[in-house]
Amino acid sequence: MTCTAIIGTQWGDEGKAKIIDYYTQDADIIVRYQGGANAGHTVVAEGNKYIFHLIPSGILHKGKICVIGNGVVIDTTKLIEEIDLLKDQGYDISERLIISDSAHLIIPYHKDIDEGMENLRSQKIGTTKRGIGPCYSDKCLRLGLRVGDIFDREYLITRIKGALAFKNRQLERVYSKSGYKIDEIIDMLDKFRERTHSMITNTQNYLHNSLEKGKRVLLEGAQGNALDIDHGTYPFVTSSNSSIGGALIGTGLNPFCITDVVGIAKAYTTRVGEGPFPSEDKGEDGDLLREKGAEFGATTGRPRRCGWFDVELLKHAKRINGLTSLALTKMDVLAGVEKIKIAVGYKVGNRRLEYFPSKMLDRVDPIYEELNGWNEDISSCKSFKSLPENARRYINFIENSLSLKVSIISVGAERESTFVK
Repeated sequence: MTCTAIIGTQWGDEGKAKIIDYYTQDADIIVRYQGGANAGHTVVAEGNKYIFHLIPSGILHKGKICVIGNGVVIDTTKLIEEIDLLKDQGYDISERLIISDSAHLIIPYHKDIDEGMENLRSQKIGTTKRGIGPCYSDKCLRLGLRVGDIFDREYLITRIKGALAFKNRQLERVYSKSGYKIDEIIDMLDKFRERTHSMITNTQNYLHNSLEKGKRVLLEGAQGNALDIDHGTYPFVTSSNSSIGGALIGTGLNPFCITDVVGIAKAYTTRVGEGPFPSEDKGEDGDLLREKGAEFGATTGRPRRCGWFDVELLKHAKRINGLTSLALTKMDVLAGVEKIKIAVGYKVGNRRLEYFPSKMLDRVDPIYEELNGWNEDISSCKSFKSLPENARRYINFIENSLSLKVSIISVGAERESTFVK
């Protein structure tokens, strides 16, 4: 039995899609286990750029089965758009994509509520307004609609009526927005059923049976550990568990199924939207990292805040997720930085903190160490030994600080710019 989980260790945007694409070579099944169309996973293959929001990024490998797990919230329109776009690009995935009948559906009123809530907040969260949070809220309130509901018309109508009884009042009275009619929702879900009915199944059962048959499974999350609803920088977090717990809940697998947990981290740190960011660099170096790393959100296009590698943030991710190794991405972006900082801890006043705090992260000061940088272009490097000496020292410093081996190194956007350490 082989099941590897891929976990973002920072605030998302760590380059998970590229590493997942790399690991997919040795997998049979790739599973997306949480989040929704608020995440953008970018893969560059054969000179072409692909951005995935719902479909697992391993879909570009022929013969691989991709699963949208029960922990994902599905925007039906976006999913159909992705399926059609891939078909136009030569990827007919109709027999390689499987959708959980237990996954929850994003309905248009979720997006309206998401936008309305953000507009009313005095402290902005930075939501993408894709309806993710309100859909997960309805899941917990037992008002949600699930993929499998679309096959039982009478039951579906009952569920929609029950939801609209609350949602239309909320839209009209709180947000001064128009409500929805049941036929609007039915029409949207009918189109979704017509396009995807053959792809929908009980994925929990499918995954367990596949593991028993010796299939190799790769679990793919969205966002990063620091955006986890429980273990992240609350309230500036996503609405689901992007940590290892979400991998279990969002697939129906148990802890004993998972054999490896690979953490993904950039060689520096970025964050989109609001919230604390101790190692953020608001000066020239931060601007340089943004420009060289093309740090703009794949989903929103928003410029990412940029800063230095944060050891304490990674230690937190290691503890929570039980990381067995680390994949380090975007090493090439650091070329040309004369002095590279690494945040090795936090302090409040003169007191050094012993762990990643659940509160007051906005009040900590990072403790930095500086390493000499390198000027060489490393994007063509194919091995650890071929890297400049200072680049190797940087990676070794990270390994020693975390007591965690770096197993994969990425030095560019292309598929080929990745190698095993």
